[in-house]
Amino acid sequence: MRIKKTILSLLFFAITISNSIADEGMWIPSNLEKIYANMQKLGLTIPINQMYDVNNPSIKDAIVMLDYGQCTAEIISPEGLMLTNHHCGYGNIQFHSTVAHDYLKDGFWAYSKSEELPCPGKTASLLVRIERVTDRVLQGVAFDAPDRERNMKINETITKIVNDATQGTTYEANVFPMLNSNEYYLYVYETYRDIRLVGAPPSSIGKFGGDTDNWMWPRHTGDFSMFRIYTGPDGKPAEYSANNVPLKPKFYFPVSLKGYKENDFAMIWGFPGSTDRYLPSYGIKFKADYTNAASVKLKYAKMQIMKEYMDKDQGTKIKYADKYAYLANFWKKDLEETKAIRKLKVVEDKYSVEQEFKIKASQNPEWEQKYGSVINEFEDIYKERTDTKYTLANFYFFETTYLYGCELLNFIKQYSYLVDSVKQNKVTPEVIESVKLNSAQFFKDYDMVIDKKIFAKLLQYYYEDIPKQFHPGIFKKVEMDFKGDFSKYADYVYENSVFSTKEKLFGFLKNPDANRIEQDPAVQTYFSMLENNMKILTKYSSSNARLIRAKRMFLSGQREMQQEKDFYPDANSTMRITYGKVIPFNPRDAVHYDYTTTLEGIMEKEDSSNDEFIVPEKLKNIYDSKDYGRYAIGGKMPVCFLTDNDITGGNSGSPVMNGSGELIGIAFDGNSEAMSSDLHFDPALQRCINVDIRYVLLIIEKYAGASNLISEMKIVQ
Repeated sequence: MRIKKTILSLLFFAITISNSIADEGMWIPSNLEKIYANMQKLGLTIPINQMYDVNNPSIKDAIVMLDYGQCTAEIISPEGLMLTNHHCGYGNIQFHSTVAHDYLKDGFWAYSKSEELPCPGKTASLLVRIERVTDRVLQGVAFDAPDRERNMKINETITKIVNDATQGTTYEANVFPMLNSNEYYLYVYETYRDIRLVGAPPSSIGKFGGDTDNWMWPRHTGDFSMFRIYTGPDGKPAEYSANNVPLKPKFYFPVSLKGYKENDFAMIWGFPGSTDRYLPSYGIKFKADYTNAASVKLKYAKMQIMKEYMDKDQGTKIKYADKYAYLANFWKKDLEETKAIRKLKVVEDKYSVEQEFKIKASQNPEWEQKYGSVINEFEDIYKERTDTKYTLANFYFFETTYLYGCELLNFIKQYSYLVDSVKQNKVTPEVIESVKLNSAQFFKDYDMVIDKKIFAKLLQYYYEDIPKQFHPGIFKKVEMDFKGDFSKYADYVYENSVFSTKEKLFGFLKNPDANRIEQDPAVQTYFSMLENNMKILTKYSSSNARLIRAKRMFLSGQREMQQEKDFYPDANSTMRITYGKVIPFNPRDAVHYDYTTTLEGIMEKEDSSNDEFIVPEKLKNIYDSKDYGRYAIGGKMPVCFLTDNDITGGNSGSPVMNGSGELIGIAFDGNSEAMSSDLHFDPALQRCINVDIRYVLLIIEKYAGASNLISEMKIVQ
């Protein structure tokens, strides 16, 4: 664990990780030799080539990137059966749910392969290989070259590397910058597109505890769902077809009933999404004070509007279930992250490191020339962002028009090609059919009344919170014609836009009219906001280029000053390994949490008046009869457990393995006390919350009666 430092000169090392510390770091699998000895000390018993091997089956062949990094899954049978989290499959479960067949409420189980449900648009990518290509990418690129020249050369080389890796194959590839663009790695994948829903418990199990327990421990959530990968008859990736067959994987996980005890080895593989642990103190302060605060405010406003209508109607609740869950998750994350930043004094710790960096650089003429101005550059960049608020304006635009902001504006953004085609009188039958086909799902889960309220609220917040110099031109119309009343403007927009309902859009597509699209108030609103934000982005992009360069220099300097140290790269949705141990938790004075929970805790939390804590009758019967089969330990049914693995978003659904490489659980959450871990790791507080694989099997076998799925697995005791 980290040792306290009392001398300023030692503070410089506080953000680095000693090779003896096992629980910090998201390591690249092809670099296993850097951490293998430490893993063995903690209890790993399998050979290194059983974990990562390009030529022979290994663990990396059973780790699945879902939806290009949204989540992780693991293969658990010779027929391509996958486990991931319930919240990772939530959108697919919602897609297939109706009031008559509400799989979110009741769960879904396929008792034969013919009952499995196709999931359009879902992808599953398997890693083929990783290759360090730093020398190739940076060949001929001067360290201090101007950014434009540097980026052009790098991008040309990356394009060639990717083409060489994929030509004549069905592979996909990307070259990822690592360690703030000081290193580069090629990742090559095989991506499958016929993915089918196999099983999911009801939300009363898969989301037990809801928003109340999110990011909290103790936890009692059966957060899992099951999918299967299908291929063409030739074993290659293929679009959905009734003729497709289950994937024959190179490797799949044995499922362990051995359990675990305190301090047992635990290893997690997956695709962590994004961390920024080398972000300077000025950036962390800006995040806490501005962007996190804005995120919490805007997401909460959207959630409140959605929930008002979800509580009134079951159909609306199904429509907006996935959207609400997404917003709620990140709303609470940003809220708790800000609290943790302040409580753990992350800004102060980082600032101390930066000041020591300046001192160290000033003591060496070469370092002074290369790195002497880096910390001052950080300070200048964030002072400008704080004073002008253009970064905040860009953030408000994103929250308003992307993801689950205003869906009408987001729809126009997605189908701007239709707008352009109509304006140019070049609408083809193919364009019309494409819009009809793709808009069907949009309108299935869209409610005009809800979206209109969100539109009004978000534009009002933009108007009130962002300086006028960054206002889109359309706001003048709201001021002049609607006296600044965004609710009245929203009524006008949704009443007169051809995009506000499916009926209007399909009617318009029968006779597309350029003048009508030019006058469409939703189109005018979106393109006014877009044009305004493009101007903002000019300023933002210049600032961001400076920041990227300064971060590259800062980390380059740290590596040069500490050449004996192996730095791990920030998460960026590439496959990583994290290792640690099963461990309890002492978050505050006189507070101790055990490392595992049981079914008894579910019964203690039961509250039939609260949707988040309803316990299904069938699960209560299993508890009352103690019908746990081979999955209990000492008469009790384990549900969740804690490890100190280093994870973040994207690791949802990741396999948790014991020292023998066997599956013991599925990672699904972190803890609020360490919510600043994307920026600053604290080994004393960091915990990973996992669902016990034995509870997963209990639900599949005893609750669902899906013995067909159990029989596919290799279960070890």
